[in-house]
Amino acid sequence: MEDLPLVLSHAYINGQWIAADNGATLSVVNPANGVLITEVPDMGTSEAQAAVVAADKALQGWRKTTAKHRANLLKAWFELIVEHADALAKLLTTEQGKPYKEAYGEVIYGASFIEWFAEEAKRTYGDHIPAAMPGNRYLTIKQPVGVVTAITPWNFPVAMITRKVGPALAAGCTVVVKPGEDTPLCALAMAKLAEQAGIPAGVINVVTTARPAEVGEVLCTHPLVRKVSFTGSTPVGKHILRQAADTVKKVSMELGGNAPFIVFDDADLDKAVQGALISKYRNAGQTCVCTNRLYIHDAVYDQFMARYIEAVADLKLGDGLAEGTEIGPLINARAVAKVDTLVVEAISQGANLVLGGQIADVGEQYYQPTILSDVTEQMNIAHQELFGPVTTVFRFNDEEDVIRRANDTPYGLAAYFYSRDNSRIWRVSEALEYGIIGINEGIISTEVAPFGGVKESGCGREGSKYGIEDYLEIKYLCLGVDQSPQY
Repeated sequence: MEDLPLVLSHAYINGQWIAADNGATLSVVNPANGVLITEVPDMGTSEAQAAVVAADKALQGWRKTTAKHRANLLKAWFELIVEHADALAKLLTTEQGKPYKEAYGEVIYGASFIEWFAEEAKRTYGDHIPAAMPGNRYLTIKQPVGVVTAITPWNFPVAMITRKVGPALAAGCTVVVKPGEDTPLCALAMAKLAEQAGIPAGVINVVTTARPAEVGEVLCTHPLVRKVSFTGSTPVGKHILRQAADTVKKVSMELGGNAPFIVFDDADLDKAVQGALISKYRNAGQTCVCTNRLYIHDAVYDQFMARYIEAVADLKLGDGLAEGTEIGPLINARAVAKVDTLVVEAISQGANLVLGGQIADVGEQYYQPTILSDVTEQMNIAHQELFGPVTTVFRFNDEEDVIRRANDTPYGLAAYFYSRDNSRIWRVSEALEYGIIGINEGIISTEVAPFGGVKESGCGREGSKYGIEDYLEIKYLCLGVDQSPQY
């Protein structure tokens, strides 16, 4: 692994690079070829508790630093991430599988949250409120919520960390990060760069583990933890909410999705094809905002499908570090089995296999880019978060009907539609029950806009000016003043 200079094999707690108390390790494997990259500590409850205590101890000093001081340290961290973007991207591709170009884009995107919240650190303003009583003055100030647990997924192992740690540190909080067990190396590399930037011991802690439920219980129930930020599946998010409830912690939940992508009869079809292609097949379909259900108006169905099938058929599978690769492997064998099972079941229920539908010849963890047509809402696949390179295609001919069908899901993270009618754009945008709407655009994530869902897709927002609010508490100060002098 000499070409991966940021590979680290120890967890990071209280400024120390350490092994598990019992010496246990977790193997990190390249999903493209099954080759062992390295082993990291397989930590348990005692190490998780130690990380929380370290974060709480560091909090006492960190929360007292000035916003400008925190901003300068975050800027230094941002600059180091950008400086090491190539090395981080190669590491990301090696442990996660996405093509290098996508990985590099994620690193720069992830760095943007550190830069953004470095700037927002200095803008956590309070208020002066006009008093109801002549002898009082009313003020509000904003203070850090305290120790934060950041539980992050494997599909964006850089950006999902920076989107949580950036605002937490900017607000004056300290953090314990538990990365996904398939992709712990990016988290450790980011911690190393934070250490080099001068962020003090205990402010960031990274606990690696192959026992997420055991460690997660500590991180979600420990009385010193005051906020939990989680990105992952809805069932796990609900479990975490129940765990956090006993001590009434603040929570941010970015959970599952079942994104519709609607192409109306007045859409620019070339743009719609490209938007659907990138929204569906980015990271081999392993994103929470991926298109899951493609609704095409009858009037343009044949034209759209002809262009879309041709574009999907041209996608190149392979190792993410190989030149020209557009789709890498799925994260593990379980993911491949889930996708294949859903496809086989849908075909048995009447879906038409247009393209793909099998494990690819490239390797055991590669699934062919797949298109299923004639899908209906009665099929199980219509109600699942696919997390794989599979497009399910539905037909429609009425705006009101397609809105109803698009909303007929417990999820509400992202939705997309293509239309050139301004009145329709407003109607549909307001009618779709989702936290994020892409209008004539397939890529929607940016550090300057709020990211998050409604319904069972979560609560809270990440990124933008709203993203730091979840890491702050508002304190009201009621000041009695001496009114005796008269002027």
